[in-house]
Parts: sequence; C-alpha cells; structure tokens
Amino acid sequence: MTILLSTLNARYTHASLGLRYLLANMGPLQERTRLQEFVIGAKTTEIVERILARKPRIIGFGVYIWNVEETTKVVAMLKRVAPDVVIVLGGPEVSHEPGEQAIVQAADYLITGWGDVTFPKLCGEILNGPKPIMKIHAGVQPPMAELKLPYSLYTDDDIKNRTLYVEASRGCPFKCEFCLSALDKTAWPFGLESFLAEMESLHARGARLFKFVDRTFNLNIKTSLKIMQFFLDKLEANPDDPVYAHFELVPDHLPDALKEGISKFPPGALQFEIGIQSFNPEVQALVSRKQDNQKAADNIRWLCEQSNAHLHVDLIAGLPGEDVDSFARGFNKLVELKPHEIQFGILKRLRGTPIIRHTEPYGLVFDPHPPYTILANKQIDFMTMQRLVRFARYWDLVANSGRFANTVVTLMGETPFENFMAFSDWLYTKTDATHRIALDRLASLVSQWLQTRGMSAEEAGRLLASDYAGRNDAAGAKTKTAPPAARPEASIPQRQARHLAA
Repeated sequence: MTILLSTLNARYTHASLGLRYLLANMGPLQERTRLQEFVIGAKTTEIVERILARKPRIIGFGVYIWNVEETTKVVAMLKRVAPDVVIVLGGPEVSHEPGEQAIVQAADYLITGWGDVTFPKLCGEILNGPKPIMKIHAGVQPPMAELKLPYSLYTDDDIKNRTLYVEASRGCPFKCEFCLSALDKTAWPFGLESFLAEMESLHARGARLFKFVDRTFNLNIKTSLKIMQFFLDKLEANPDDPVYAHFELVPDHLPDALKEGISKFPPGALQFEIGIQSFNPEVQALVSRKQDNQKAADNIRWLCEQSNAHLHVDLIAGLPGEDVDSFARGFNKLVELKPHEIQFGILKRLRGTPIIRHTEPYGLVFDPHPPYTILANKQIDFMTMQRLVRFARYWDLVANSGRFANTVVTLMGETPFENFMAFSDWLYTKTDATHRIALDRLASLVSQWLQTRGMSAEEAGRLLASDYAGRNDAAGAKTKTAPPAARPEASIPQRQARHLAA
C-alpha cells in the first residue's frame, strides 16, 4: 500500500462518498491505494499511529468544516513524526481562502475543487516524477460519463451499519449566497441508466437506506420520476423488506406528475429535506435566492396533508436584512404548515461563499473558528443571537426529536415562536446547559414549564404520558414505546419512527 485516503467523519455511521470517488478513479494506482476513515473526537496520537501503521508514502485527507480543526492537529503531528510522508489535502473547507489556513501551510499539496482526476494524476507525479513544483492544484472537472462510480466500494459492513450516500447529479443551478453551491455553474447529471444499475447492485447486496446528496433532486422531473419508480418497484416487490430514501427538494417546483409519484410511497419510506431558509422576499433577493413563497407553502402543505413523506424543512436565522420579528413570522408560518421537523439553522460563513459581500453593510460578525457561525449583525445583537442558538438546540431536543409530539403543540400555543422562545429562556435558567440533558430530566422540566403557564401537574402528566417520551417522563414511568409495527426498525431512522409513532 502506497497511498492512503483518509478523513474524519462526523459519526461512524457517515461513510465518506468523496473518498470512495477518489478510490474508484485511481486508475493504475488503485491497487496501491487504501481507504481509512476515522471519527471526530478520536485522539490525535491514536489516529496518527493507525495511519503510520499502514506505512503510506502519500496520504490524502478530505477536509470539511466539521473536521478541519482536528485534521489540522493530525497533519501537524504527522509532519513532526513522519516528515517524509507526503500529505495532500482536498475538500470544500480548503478549496477556498487557502492562504490563511494552518492546515494548508503544514501540508505538501492542495487540490481545490474536484479531485477525481487531479488527485491520481498528482500522486503519479509524486511517485514517478517529475515532482510537482506548484503546491496548489486546481481540480479538473471531467465529463460526467468519464467518472467511475464508487458504489461497489461500499463494504458489506458499510451496507449493514452505515448511511449510504449517493448522488444522481452534482452541482446546483441556484445562486443562494450562503451556500457553496452558489459557485457552481449548473447541475451536472450522471448517466441515469448506469446510476440506477449501481443502485440495483447496492440493493441486491442488502442496502435499504439511501441518502441522496443531490442539491436539487426535483430539478429534472423525468429523472426524479425514474429514480422514485426504482424505489417504488422495490417496495412493491418486497413489502416486508422495505427501502428508505432521502432527497433534497426544491420547494416551489412540484408538478402534478411528481405529486402522483410521491403519493404512492407508504409511511416511513420517503423523506424530503426542503430549504425555505427565509419567507422574507427582501432577504431572499438580498442573498440571491429565487423562490415563489406561495407555491413553496402550498407544496409543503400538500406534502404534509396528501403524502406519507417525512418532511425536514430548513430555516436560517441571521441572514443579512432579517431581524428577529421577520424570522419569527417565517417560523410561525412554517409551523402552520405542520412539517414533521423544522430544522432551525444559524447562518455560517462557509469559505468561498458570496455571503461575505454583505459583511460591512449589514454588520455581519462571524466566529473566526469553525463552523464560522454568525455572532451578530445589524439587526440581531450578540446576546439575542445566543438566545436564538439556544432556541435552535432546545427545539431539536423537544420538537424535532419526536418525543414530545403532542406536548409541543400545547407548548407553542397560538404564537409558536414567541412561546417557545419564552420556554427556551426559562429552560436555560434552569439548566445552564444546551447539551447532555437527560430525557427524564427534560420531560420533568417541560412539565414544570407547563405548570408555570397554568396547567395542573395532573394535566401536564397526562399530556406527557400521551407522547412517545411520556413513558420516560417526570412521573418516573419507564416502559418503552416501540416504533410502528408496520415498519421493521432497521429500515427507518429512529427519529422518524418516533414521529410515526406519535
């Protein structure tokens, strides 16, 4: 083994699609290349020891916003204890503004952008000469048909224990300034027949959970329908061994043909992630986001009322030009539409994104350390932004978790944002924490809050007992509620199972 491809994933269940693309496209060097993944939080010395035990001559690291700090430590230690090992970096975090990054300074080479073709070429030059003179190499984007698909490189263990990431296309035609996809010229599809053949092979090997990373799954409706039909065929042929698919959906593009296909999926088989980000037209225009808000709202309502799809809908707090009142109106509007989960995000300054052009006129202040979360702007001061950060965390624990499905409706009342913000502020005074709050303690605190709002202890207890979390509530009962019997537990993510159980 000469070349090692490595990264630090956010969780063990996340299998790196990017590294597998590199391995699939190594050509003659593939036999001399291996893949070794780690998880953030592991000790730097242990990672370095395990890497060096493979005796690589070249190490390629995938660097992302979530792992750059720990990968920087790994690279620094490797260069101290094994300075002759050549380190090549790639990934979105180091593809932009590389001059100011310590990890780039410590490494030998950097590939920006697409690495599928450029990484094996660079490795060949390092091993066989002539030695590359330039440190930074712009990745070459090949025709999509020339890229070898990586799905056969998912191991049996990956299929059994990890989320399988797949993509029918790369890129995005939209220019939302807070997203790295704003730099793409368009979206590039893979050959559909070859892609579906790979999905067929994965399914035959036992894969049942497919997470599509395409930015715009429903951009080409004909392609969308064929992909969905692939999963519908599997569901029809094997109703007792169902599949589960996750897609990102453009909210204002849902023609009748796509609705018809979506309506055929049973509960627990289909999940959509939908980016609304803001319902404020002025803010949308400011960040170059084109969206028909009425169509988007109508489509979300249809999906909630007429389909079995599980919906994650995203909002972003901290966008330039949007104050708390505007965000609250958007949040309350989204609550009225009743998606299963509202993903409350805080704006981050991803390296290379055009959002930076608003820094001075809108007073954007970002944390200088990953993940570069916004700290304040002209509309929202630091203290208020921190309240929003806590709101987002508590919302995930209480509302999105599915453990308090009935209780959260009462907790929100007629003004969801305002009432949950009051609960969030109170909860922080009681816990001084946003993490590691045990479920039984959280249920007890929810009960206490409801009582401060006029509900009796008995009423609060009955309400919590009606929830999935109610079997582990303040009253101390410990019996467990199982996920829906109609869906085998392994075929559906646990959090969605809770929403279905509610």
